[in-house]
Amino acid sequence: MPRSTGWRQVRFYADVKRTRARTALGMVELVFHGAVHNVRKTHTSAVIGLVLNLVQMVIMIAFFYLMMTFAGMRGVSIRGDYVLFLMSGIFMFMTHVKTMRAVMTADGPTSAIMKHAPMNTLIAVAAAALGALYLQIFSAAIVLYLYHAIMAPLTIDQPVGMMAMLLLAWGTGLGIGMMFRAATPWQPRFFGTVASIYSRLNMIASGKMFVANAMPTAVLAFFDWNPLFHVIDQGRGYIFLNYAPRYSSLEYPVYVMLVCMTIGLIGEYYTGKRVSLSWTMGK
Repeated sequence: MPRSTGWRQVRFYADVKRTRARTALGMVELVFHGAVHNVRKTHTSAVIGLVLNLVQMVIMIAFFYLMMTFAGMRGVSIRGDYVLFLMSGIFMFMTHVKTMRAVMTADGPTSAIMKHAPMNTLIAVAAAALGALYLQIFSAAIVLYLYHAIMAPLTIDQPVGMMAMLLLAWGTGLGIGMMFRAATPWQPRFFGTVASIYSRLNMIASGKMFVANAMPTAVLAFFDWNPLFHVIDQGRGYIFLNYAPRYSSLEYPVYVMLVCMTIGLIGEYYTGKRVSLSWTMGK
């Protein structure tokens, strides 16, 4: 407080009325800057970071193309462009797994950045998820354009439905990532290992190399539990004119996403009230 000796208190800022709209816009701005920061995490140059993700996607497509060609499994694909069949599964798989990993590793309540008043864990999670979505959509768009312009023309039956399934793959990854994020501070090694096993299991269990309509019922039971399997199969129903999914459901991944998101948010709130920096010491 200023003394009563003639000194006046000088204010170098203007009073700003904090309304709900202004608060919401401030949060959106923080999410945007956080998403940009997450995109630049992989490399100091944002362009190189995008190129690295693009190269990773192309290598995975080439690997599965060669593997299925040499194994004689091309005949089990959907009638249409074979490379598009592979890309449809790989794009959704990478979106799902990368989002889950980004949400898990987003800044937590003990992070140094949380000492700044406007920042909170919800903004950190939203920024990480949006950054992962941007990377995958950008990479997928570049790969599709290059294939369409150089190799062969591509035709997608229902582009809006295909994009909705890509967003659903992102949403399920976000929900499952929130569950792992809330549980990891309690047992970092155990849940970190479980998340890695889930990611690697989805290389096969996502069904991106198989056609659900052509799978025997006994084999289908090993894939039916996975929401990503349903998302990929439904997505191919929107991509290919001559394919109608019969053994997958659109509602199942939506319900899984909502349930996982609810449990994850409750767990994040509970963990955030109790987490301590000393928990991770020696673990």
